[in-house]
Amino acid sequence: MWLFYLTGILLLLSFFFDRSKSKKAIILAYRRFLIIIPSFLIMLILVSIILFLFPQEKIITYLSYGSNMVNIILAALVGSITAVPGFIAFPLAGILKDNGISYTIIAAFTTTLMMVGTITFPVEVTYLGKRVALIRNIISFIIALIVALLIGLYFGEVAL
Repeated sequence: MWLFYLTGILLLLSFFFDRSKSKKAIILAYRRFLIIIPSFLIMLILVSIILFLFPQEKIITYLSYGSNMVNIILAALVGSITAVPGFIAFPLAGILKDNGISYTIIAAFTTTLMMVGTITFPVEVTYLGKRVALIRNIISFIIALIVALLIGLYFGEVAL
């Protein structure tokens, strides 16, 4: 909340020093907001649908099925598809751990959840372009798998 106050104070200071530049900046921000809002609304709708389709009970069921390597890949794929904010993702990771899911699988799930943006892809395309957004997501997915495997090695859940 303090960030909103700080932003407001800085905006007022900006108006105090140069009113015309501040007005131009607000108009520019408003125009950019109008450009991004359709993609953002689509993303919010998709996130709501995904959260409805994948409640935590289903996620626990899916992540505790099959072999360890299959679960790691499945966790990474499910994490890539869903879009959950950090304040939900990390408590969910605790719930997964309490239900016996390994650190490796939790790492694959939460890392892709935070790094790979399947649902946010349209917004990324708007700002980064299709090629850069695709490359960023592929690299993020690979890095997430590497992080999960390193965590698995550290906790002795994955052997080379």
